[in-house]
Amino acid sequence: MISRMNFKGLFAVAILFMFLTSCMTTKTSVGGYQQKQGNEYVYGKGKQIWLFWGIMPLGRTNVSTPPDGSCEVITRFNAGDFIISGLTGGIITTQTIKVKAKR
Repeated sequence: MISRMNFKGLFAVAILFMFLTSCMTTKTSVGGYQQKQGNEYVYGKGKQIWLFWGIMPLGRTNVSTPPDGSCEVITRFNAGDFIISGLTGGIITTQTIKVKAKR
């Protein structure tokens, strides 16, 4: 049986890993996104699925982009992706893809 002290330590490590996923974020500006004025909004979302610890992609995710091509593509390994990877032992991993544009 897990003692109360071990459970608290395990819980603390799990919370720490959830906060450390922010270091696994890539932001790429495309076109004139940085110079463009306006409010940001999410244009499209998607999930990329990988097999065998990220070695082989399972298909390719097509996330829609604005017609003018000015956007910011954010690829992130968030808490939900961490849970999926943890439950499968890393055999299946996912990444969240978000496309932001300005109005």
